[in-house]
Amino acid sequence: MHVLVVGAGIGGLAAASALRDRGHDVDVVEIKPTMSVYGVGINQPANSLRALRSIGVLDQIQAAGFSYDHSDFYDHLGEHVVHVPSGLGGDVPANTALSRGELHRILGAAAESRDVKVAYGTVVEDVADDGEGVDVTLSDGRRERYDLVAAFDGISSATRRRLVGNEADAVYSGFGVWRVTLPRPDEVTGVRVYQGVGCKVGFIPLSQRTMYMFVVTPDPEGVKHPKATMAATLRARMAGFGGLPGAVRDGLRDDDDYVYSPISDVLLPLPWFRGRVGILGDAAHACAPHMTQGAGMALEDAVVLAECLDGPGSLDERLRAFEARRYPRVRLVQDVSHGILATEMAIDDDNRAAAFAAMREHLPAQSAGVDAALNQPA
Repeated sequence: MHVLVVGAGIGGLAAASALRDRGHDVDVVEIKPTMSVYGVGINQPANSLRALRSIGVLDQIQAAGFSYDHSDFYDHLGEHVVHVPSGLGGDVPANTALSRGELHRILGAAAESRDVKVAYGTVVEDVADDGEGVDVTLSDGRRERYDLVAAFDGISSATRRRLVGNEADAVYSGFGVWRVTLPRPDEVTGVRVYQGVGCKVGFIPLSQRTMYMFVVTPDPEGVKHPKATMAATLRARMAGFGGLPGAVRDGLRDDDDYVYSPISDVLLPLPWFRGRVGILGDAAHACAPHMTQGAGMALEDAVVLAECLDGPGSLDERLRAFEARRYPRVRLVQDVSHGILATEMAIDDDNRAAAFAAMREHLPAQSAGVDAALNQPA
């Protein structure tokens, strides 16, 4: 098949490699003028690592990152609440975190090694699906006919809006997340989460030298945080924390590379493929980052789409089979991620002791149940 992949992010680049491995001819278009990503970290849980293994880059991911198998939860002053071992992994590490730049470099090189060409600074201007193929007009003047269009064009997907209007636009949660890469203390060998009132601070190791910090706080919709004041704002948001977060807060520099993102959900109802044009990855199912599964769900979409296109039946039957495999899994991730966000941000001075007692009693088993589900094949 002749396939157009829209978007050269994590899912799009992985889809290009997975489709090429099964003999399809693939073009990729990307709105950004060059390959560029935020300079912060990203975790890849075991199910994501299996998808990366299937396109031949697992060894590179592990060499570039830091593997770990547990999370620890603390109160805002650094008092330990509960240790949660990961139930993921077995044939791959439970988790491997690395810089986003390294992940994109590895995925980009994998696609390039398969002779996939990415047209940067290029957008889809029009699509016309006649049932037998899709005529696509691109902003660089090309007009091409494809058998399939797979859009991994992100949470603000232009393809989604072209197909379904505003019915599945992102829904803002009321919270945002700050991220910054920092030197890693020796004791940060897994996820460390510090829960305050209306604020959560966490750390994930990225390498022998670095980790990234994430901070979740409430924010008005549409708020903008100027680069010049980001450090001061983040110090203020972390004012009540002691222990490791307090020490890190006091060492934050104005010239550190801070990234702020609103936390929003997208869950496009099925079908994701309308005829021969489909919406995948964050464009179809963006979720809160609390399970570090956003990239994993996009990577799984990429690999499972390639698998299903090799399956039996008509093209429509193969696309329906893809959706039937993917929808329950992404719905689980979205529901659990949003539930974690809502539960943590509901903690206040009155219910804090009860909330931490519930975490000690229930969180390991709850996490084990979700991990068991995600450890099953995608």
